Amino acid sequence: MLKATREVFMSEILTITNLSKKYKGNDRYSVKDLSFQVKEGELFAFLGPNGAGKSTTIKCITGALPYSEGNIKICGNDLHDRPIEAKKNIGYVPDNHFTYDTMTGGEYINFMADIYGVGVNDRKTRADKYVELFGLTDAIGKPIGSYSHGMKQKICVIGALIHNPKLWILDEPLTGLDPQSAYNLKVLMKEHCKEGNSVLFSSHIIEVVERLCDRLAIIDKGSLIISGSMDEIRAKNEDNSLEEFFLSVTQGDALIGDESEEFKF
Repeated sequence: MLKATREVFMSEILTITNLSKKYKGNDRYSVKDLSFQVKEGELFAFLGPNGAGKSTTIKCITGALPYSEGNIKICGNDLHDRPIEAKKNIGYVPDNHFTYDTMTGGEYINFMADIYGVGVNDRKTRADKYVELFGLTDAIGKPIGSYSHGMKQKICVIGALIHNPKLWILDEPLTGLDPQSAYNLKVLMKEHCKEGNSVLFSSHIIEVVERLCDRLAIIDKGSLIISGSMDEIRAKNEDNSLEEFFLSVTQGDALIGDESEEFKF
């Protein structure tokens, strides 16, 4: 089992302060007064039941959703004041696997590399590595529209990593992946942090969070319940179990685990 033991981190890669988001026509806040930080070299998990506000928060961080209350900084760049500088540091894998179906996989990777100004040599080295790792060599020249759900997830991962972002954000990243690809993705997340970058991933699979992350935040009904290291959160519960603690502070509709090897690490 790969488990991080780092205790000393450097600068904050992501800082969220009093973030609130209410959708138009809705009286209830989807996210309310949310604050937490992700530090350099840290694998940070965002845990909560379905509908807790995880995806809304992530879309605010990436700039996909506007927000009027609170503050988001990425590598010291305020997302409102310096949006381009902030977004250059993000690699984002959404939960809906949005791609351009008429592009081939190779065209999509090059398109993403062009957006982030990745040099020819760097993009080729990285693309070759990830395409082989995820078994897409035979599919890379085919239209993305012909890809399966899992293949689209993989090409989104490659597109998000092609510029080696300081902050790699993944929203429910293991959904639809075969066991080998799920394992490879988790290894990549650990490697990305070891290089001094950071990973923020959302999940409602407690087993994955407990095995993989350095620190985590638990969110429910749009509000932060707790944020801290695994040891700090276990100390809040005499059973020393993240599962029991999670169930005690939320509605308990996260997935406790999965019988398939997809979620084993």
